[in-house]
Amino acid sequence: MGTNQNSILQGCNSNSRGALVVLEGLDRCGKTTQSSRLVQYLEGLGHSAELWRFPDRTTSVGQMISSYLSNKSQLDDHTIHLLFSANRWEKRSLMETKLKSGTTLIVDRYSYSGVAFSSAKGLGIEWCKAPEVGLLAPDLVLYLNISPEKASERGGYGCERYEQLEFQSKVAQYYQVLHDSSWKVIDACQPMEDIEKQLQEMVLECVKKCHNGEPLSQLWLS
Repeated sequence: MGTNQNSILQGCNSNSRGALVVLEGLDRCGKTTQSSRLVQYLEGLGHSAELWRFPDRTTSVGQMISSYLSNKSQLDDHTIHLLFSANRWEKRSLMETKLKSGTTLIVDRYSYSGVAFSSAKGLGIEWCKAPEVGLLAPDLVLYLNISPEKASERGGYGCERYEQLEFQSKVAQYYQVLHDSSWKVIDACQPMEDIEKQLQEMVLECVKKCHNGEPLSQLWLS
């Protein structure tokens, strides 16, 4: 009896993995703060967790993106979209390795940002999604919902290329189009501690599900 129980447990554990959790939203919605706090929370419970951000500005592609975002260089809209996508692809293999080793990844921005921001600039949404197809699909997307007007009142707004009210309003519209079953929408105008508690509950439930062997899937495969 004991042997059978052990083999059952081992069978469950062989598919155990970390969760891929993405935080999305308009600029200044609180993603970066909440991402850091989620990692601290999970680590405090004994889970292996890492904070990732896109764009990853440490890579050679990421440095080109960083220069563009800080208005130090000019690039065609199609070019910058493909660079953002390439920045995610160059991390895909490591992302899968980390997840399969049991590490949960809390990711500040992902493909949804890339598509929403480029579509808001006038590029076709299907064209924007195409280079993202086949990246790992998040297990959970936490969308911090805030009006562009409220976001613009927060400190540091306007420092980077895309932080303009009219543009952010268009981005918000495209986020709504991209909303799928993996999304949970959270009111980002609540007190920070309330948001934090809600996110913790959602993420912990997701982590447990992935630990029990929820299979990885790929983004936007028809």
